[in-house]
Amino acid sequence: MLRKNKKLSNSLAKGRFAIVASKYNARFVGAMLRGAQRELRRAGATVVHTVRVPGAFEIPVAAAKLARTVERLDAILCLGVVIRGQTAHAKLIAESVTAAFAQLQLEREIPIIHEVLLLENLEQAKARCLDPQRNRGVEAAQTALEMARVMRSLEIPRRL
Repeated sequence: MLRKNKKLSNSLAKGRFAIVASKYNARFVGAMLRGAQRELRRAGATVVHTVRVPGAFEIPVAAAKLARTVERLDAILCLGVVIRGQTAHAKLIAESVTAAFAQLQLEREIPIIHEVLLLENLEQAKARCLDPQRNRGVEAAQTALEMARVMRSLEIPRRL
């Protein structure tokens, strides 16, 4: 069941985020991307670096490169839309992407926000991407902000 986006009241000063978004299914992913960027900036993020890749399958490699080479990212948001067809291809893409995200966030200890949606049809895509009250890009940004707070709270200063 879809739920309405919640508004965050606390800002994250100097937050640094990257977004990797698929170009495929551009209408839907573009709406998610705009929602995520707007929400991160509203919350006070100082860096929102966006990378566009051809499709959902290419998102993990770009996210991995960012996680290894960009200093001190608070989270990486991954946005894409895969619409199920008549073959198993969509399921294979979604499963591969999910496994890659799980491995990457554990290896790099950086939150990877998984919003690569595997959907049954265009109606589901419209509901999850185009509805401003339930835009999954906005939800991805909210999750990234919360995980950035959680990860910072886990940093225990060392005594000298």
